[in-house]
Parts: sequence; structure tokens; C-alpha cells
Amino acid sequence: MMYNLINELVNIVKIYEDSDKNRTEDIGSFCNWLEKHLESNPKPRSVEPEWAGKINGRSADSVINTSLVHLYRYAKLHAKTAIAGTSFSTPDEFIYLISLASGGSMSKSTLIKQNVHEKPTGILIINRLIDKGLVEQQSIKEDKRSRIIHITPKGTQELTRCIERIRAASANVTEPLSHGEKMNLITLLTKLEDFHGIQNEGKF
Repeated sequence: MMYNLINELVNIVKIYEDSDKNRTEDIGSFCNWLEKHLESNPKPRSVEPEWAGKINGRSADSVINTSLVHLYRYAKLHAKTAIAGTSFSTPDEFIYLISLASGGSMSKSTLIKQNVHEKPTGILIINRLIDKGLVEQQSIKEDKRSRIIHITPKGTQELTRCIERIRAASANVTEPLSHGEKMNLITLLTKLEDFHGIQNEGKF
């Protein structure tokens, strides 16, 4: 299936939807708009970007890896600001709670794996959430050694109280990107995550 083309069409339809209050959903009107849109917004040819050290042989792989590390640090700074004065000690605690709120109850191992942590680190995060009363654990009948983690009413309340601040922090990280650029970035990051998830299966 031509996923890149479908993704581009979805982005174009979004622009069409936001461009005109009198828009209609018939294909003819869309095609007429698209023709005019492409005339006034010609797609630029792909140009290889410049980066520090390129002339001395620094690779694209090196630049991408460095940028991902830097962006992680910037995102962490925004997240720390967002959770100041809340029940959360670290951004990871909030992310674990979001995982439970959106994905439902799950085992400790699944929750830790979903957040790409090593087991000892994940257990510490879960234990802090339990101590704060934000999550609770329950034994599985079939295997008493396993535990299912649930978000508590207190956890849901704290999540609701902080969610707008976290959303604002997330928006700050992607601030300069257009909707189309965000969609393209999601496609690329998902491709990388899927690849490394398979390559590192069982390591987390």
C-alpha cells in the first residue's frame, strides 16, 4: 500500500478543511481547490541540508543521534516545569500513569516494556506511584507472582489536574512544526521505533 501518498493526502485534506469556511465534501470542489493550492504552493525539490562538521566527514547518522538526545533533554526540561508542584517526582511517573489511563490495566512487565525501561528502573517508578496512592497492584489468579497495575481514583484525579500543563509542555517541544511536518515526523519516528523494538526484543 502507498502509505506515504495516503499520509500526504490526509495532510492535504486537513489543509483544505481549515482553508475555507464554505468548503464542501464533494471530490470536484476538492480537486478544484487542490489545483489552485498546488499552483500557489509548489512543492520544493528535496535539498540535502547542511550541518556542523559535514565538510569534515560528520555523518547524517551522527547528526540524527545527537539531535534525538538533545530533543530528549529539552522535552525533559519542559516536562519537569509542567509537573512542578504536583504529586509527580519525575516525568516518568506521569508517563507511566498516562500509559495506564490510555491503555488500561496491565502487568508490571508490560508497563515497563511499553516505556522502554530496564526492569529495576521500571519497578522503582511503579513503587513510587504505589506509595503515593496513584496506582495499585493486584495479584493474578493464574500466577500469584505476577501483578496487574491499576490507576486509582486519586491517580485519575491527579492526572486530570495536570493534563493541560503536560499538553502545553508537549506542544512547546514541537512548537515550530506545521501539522504536515508533525505527521511526517510521526511517520519517521514510528518507523525507527518499530525497527528498534524488533531488534531489541527481550532486552528491556
